[in-house]
Amino acid sequence: MQSGHMSGGGPFTKECERQLKALLGAETRVVSSATHALEMMALLGEIGPGDEVICPSFTFVSTANAFALRGAELRFADNDDCGNILPSEVERLLTPRTKAVVAVHYAGASADLDRLLEICRHARIPLFEDAAQAIAGRYKGRPLGAIGALGALSFHETKNVGCGEGGALIFGDAAHLERAEILREKGTNRARFFEGLVDKYTWVDLGSSYLCSDLSCAYLLPQLESLDLIQRRRRQICERYRDELTPSLDRADIQILACPAYNTPNHHIFALILRDDSLRADFIKHMRAQSIAAPFHYLALHRSPFGGRYGRKGDPELPGCDKLAARLVRLPLFYNLEDDEQGRVIDEVKRWLAKS
Repeated sequence: MQSGHMSGGGPFTKECERQLKALLGAETRVVSSATHALEMMALLGEIGPGDEVICPSFTFVSTANAFALRGAELRFADNDDCGNILPSEVERLLTPRTKAVVAVHYAGASADLDRLLEICRHARIPLFEDAAQAIAGRYKGRPLGAIGALGALSFHETKNVGCGEGGALIFGDAAHLERAEILREKGTNRARFFEGLVDKYTWVDLGSSYLCSDLSCAYLLPQLESLDLIQRRRRQICERYRDELTPSLDRADIQILACPAYNTPNHHIFALILRDDSLRADFIKHMRAQSIAAPFHYLALHRSPFGGRYGRKGDPELPGCDKLAARLVRLPLFYNLEDDEQGRVIDEVKRWLAKS
């Protein structure tokens, strides 16, 4: 605040972008949300009416909205048991009208990205990564979000690091960078003006106000600088849940959401997969009575009113998406969760298991 620069593009914005480039190995631009990063993807990908975009149904609505807003038809794909899009589904849904594939890295893990990239290269279309939940997650040692043509990160308050609302656009393909700077600045070449490359700036393309304020980046920066510490604590919490709950969960035939062996997890979510939706409702009720939040996650988009409007009618059932939408439940996981608080969560889970 003392610097006098609180709007976007200031020194804290630039330092956040430097930190993210070092982490991801790719140019990255901070924006106002992961939702806006996805909308910029749709613009940069020249998505429009008559195009089809393949994305998983088990995802947050922003994944679909970004492309539906450009007039695209959505082709909803099924997911595996880890919550990630199945490459076989992408192959099933490909048509001559397919303009892009969006892989959502659920819980900071991913699908088989090598297979997805191979499919997309053969079809000559880009792979976009919705890595909103995936900061510090890796696929075969490579940072998630920086593997496809473009990637999106979220800095919403619910993520591993956050600034209330915020996000980033990652450039696996740096050819998109110059135009993205224009889109982020309301469709003007203002960034080039401040770099001294033009003597005035004007409207040159479509765009919107996608900049994140420097005030928000000032809040985000020390978290990026402390990312190793944050990730270490989140790993400790997950490991304690796993160590202390696994025997009781195994006896009850309840699974812990898995992470594929090719992924380095980022410990964004610790989730249980219950046997059916009625059990989940009872579990949530039990935990709520003890003032413990244990929410489920998304409703599958192909089951939603707007999913039917923007998706293709008559597509096959998506049992993997339906399974997680009906049976997944999350346990509290955040950096400053105290040991005694986590102990109480564990005790209540065990108490519910004993009576169920």
